[in-house]
Parts: sequence; C-alpha cells; structure tokens
Amino acid sequence: MTAAPVRVLLAEDQSMVREALAALLGLEPDVEVVAQVARGDEVLAAARSHDVNVALLDIEMPGKTGIEAARELHEALPALKIVVLTTFGRPGYLRGAMEAGASAFLVKDAPAAQLADAVRRVLAGERVIDPTLAAAALAEGANPLTGREREVLRAAADGATNAELAAAMHLSQGTVRNHLSTAIQKLAARNRAEAVRLAREKGWL
Repeated sequence: MTAAPVRVLLAEDQSMVREALAALLGLEPDVEVVAQVARGDEVLAAARSHDVNVALLDIEMPGKTGIEAARELHEALPALKIVVLTTFGRPGYLRGAMEAGASAFLVKDAPAAQLADAVRRVLAGERVIDPTLAAAALAEGANPLTGREREVLRAAADGATNAELAAAMHLSQGTVRNHLSTAIQKLAARNRAEAVRLAREKGWL
C-alpha cells in the first residue's frame, strides 16, 4: 500500500514565486501542495481547514511575518512541521524561526529537490538548517534587544514622536525614551533610524 503524500501548505506573498514553488514541489511523487496563501494572517486557518502535515512559510509577508505565523501555528497545531523560507539570510531570522517552533530554515533559492528533502526530513523528526546561515547565526550571537525594546523600535520605525509612541503603547514618555536610548546604545547606532536599520539587517526586529 502506497503511503499518502505529504500535505503541504505554502505561504508566500509573491504569486510568481509561490506558483513556481508549488509547481516544483508538485513534481515530487510523495508531496502534494494542498493550500496556498499570500498573507501571514491566513496561515493558521488554511492549515486547519486543509489538514496539512507541513507548512512552508516565507518570512516577509503582509498581515503577519512568517516567524509570527510559525509561532501561532506551533502553539495551535504542535504536531504540524514548519519550514521557514527566506530571501534574506539574516542570522536573527534563523534564531527567531527556531524559537517560534520551526523545524527547518532554508534560503528560497535552494534547489527544489533540497526543499522536498527538507519536507521529508522534518516529518521524520529532523531539523534542517542552511549551513551557511547556521554558521552566521553562531558568529552573530543572540539578539541583545529585549522584547519591549524591539516593540518600541518597531513602533518608532515610521517616525512617530516619543509622545505618539507613549500614547500608542500606553507607556510614559520617559519609559519610551529609556527603551529607545538603550536599544540605540546596544546597537552602537547614532540615532533611532539607524538603530531600526541595523536591527532589521540582522533580523532582530
């Protein structure tokens, strides 16, 4: 008796990339892409309604990032295996994905056979990590920013004033100022704009 194919959910906001990945994975005899979504906030509902075994999540998506979607999936459907795909080989993304419950982290331009192999391996209980990204993550070290510092930096990215940030986040202006100052110092940045840029480049936001 032939084993049922692996049921895969593919989450990727760029339709051409998503369709290409689905077509390539569809060539594998034991893999079936049963659901496709373009937004991170559509992932959980699609995974539930299509009874998927593995979710392939892009990092940069509207609605929710792939890491946020991975965390939501892992909490709601702990048996589901998660593979995070990225165009950006940022060490902080790797660490964030693993902490969110992902079993694999690969660059998006990996060969289709490698991606299909990763799907099979995570189902077998393995972890699959792009070796170059793994080495970079080890060299980079842990994210120095606290959760609140990341939250304040993300909110400051649009250029809001301290007063606006304080009102939006229900914090005092002094607390906002302290969090921003500490984040800027930790990142050795000259100002908040540079701190946001550096944190994003490292995948820490």
